[in-house]
Amino acid sequence: MATMNVVSSPNNETKGGCTRACQYLKSLPKSVKDNVVNFTLEAKKLGQDDPRKIYHALKVGFAITVVSLFYYFQALYNGFGVSAMWAVITVVVVFEFTVGATLGKGLNRMISTCVAGFLGVVAHYLADLSGETGEPILLALFGFIVASILTFMRFFPKLKAKYDYGLMIFILTFALVAVSGYRDDEVIKIAQQRLATILIGSCIAMLICILISPVWTGAELHNLIASNMEKLGNFLEGFGSEYMTTKDEKSKEEKSFRQQYKSVLGTKSTEETMANFAFWEPSHGKFKFRHPWKQYLKIGALIRKCAYSIDALNNYLNPDILQTPEEIEEMMREACKKLSNELGKVPKEAAIGLKKMRKTSTPKTQLAETKEAAKELKRLLQDTSVWEKSNLLDVLPAVTVASILIDIVDCVESITEAVHELASMADFKTMDNEIVCPEKELSQIVVVGDVTDIDTHVPDHQKVTTSSAESETKTSH
Repeated sequence: MATMNVVSSPNNETKGGCTRACQYLKSLPKSVKDNVVNFTLEAKKLGQDDPRKIYHALKVGFAITVVSLFYYFQALYNGFGVSAMWAVITVVVVFEFTVGATLGKGLNRMISTCVAGFLGVVAHYLADLSGETGEPILLALFGFIVASILTFMRFFPKLKAKYDYGLMIFILTFALVAVSGYRDDEVIKIAQQRLATILIGSCIAMLICILISPVWTGAELHNLIASNMEKLGNFLEGFGSEYMTTKDEKSKEEKSFRQQYKSVLGTKSTEETMANFAFWEPSHGKFKFRHPWKQYLKIGALIRKCAYSIDALNNYLNPDILQTPEEIEEMMREACKKLSNELGKVPKEAAIGLKKMRKTSTPKTQLAETKEAAKELKRLLQDTSVWEKSNLLDVLPAVTVASILIDIVDCVESITEAVHELASMADFKTMDNEIVCPEKELSQIVVVGDVTDIDTHVPDHQKVTTSSAESETKTSH
């Protein structure tokens, strides 16, 4: 059977190309309109979600306008000349969203520019003393030494975290001053002009960032840590209500608490960056100049450790995994729900105290109740008569959930202790209408009105009634 080969002619290809071009031109206005509408809606949503971003854009525009006056006014231009452009460049490079980031970049740029400019002038004069032949050799040698040493210093973790930008600007400034001085005799004048404009640009950027609608990095870090603790508490409380429920009892859409904690897992780099920027911020609000920002990193690490355990726990909310016998399921459900609900209250209470920047014994008191629930669950797991008639593979999911919940108790306790330590380091005030007891007695004493009740787990020889305590006090007086 003969086959027919269809050969496309150049005319057909030309017609096809023209057709596609015409179609594209016809759809172009609609496509442009849709893109503009989508961009406008996205910009509107972005501004509504965080109006501070709009203020930041306006602040940058205002700062650029201010430093541009060095070009617009002849008197200012005569004093700085073309070097006035460095003030504009400095504002663009230094101005960041938060005060801490702006101060960090601004101070790094100013200090490194001053020191590097001075060393560049010194290097120029030392090289000039060696004559025409030795001058370029010495300048090249100085540039090689400075660039090599400072580039290697940028690999040090502590220096890279806080001073990486300053080290980079140091290399740039030294090279510009030292190298340009070889062809320009007015090296000191050029260095002075550049230094003055960079200082002016940095100061203008920092002042506008601080004085007009400031966004403090320290406050952002503080709120982030408190919010992450709330997310852990929300999941644990939600887990208690959702655990071992059937598919019919579950909603079709996945609960929000199952998604919230996942954002906690990837906050390490964000917290470290915020802590480094907060280091540069002055005293503001309730945050002192030497606020213990490193303690927030410790709390954040403990929160992430707890979140990883919660991530393992989240898998057991799938009813397909739970094939536990009915009698075991009924017995384990209540104990696990009770422990999970009690666990969820502890980080949420700690987050409330942290947000208010107040010392509170409520998390410690709640933690004591949580430990009692954990003890009940442990006793249930250690009761061999319950498990003798059951298949190990059938009860393994329920036992695993119970084991993870018991481990989370230790994680939550570590978070509570770290928050209490932060409150002591930062001199938080005591929560209103609350009596602060010694740390060792916080897990034992519950204050109710004017009467102090001792938990039943306190030994008898440690129990003291209110009347006997009052009589001892009178006797001592």
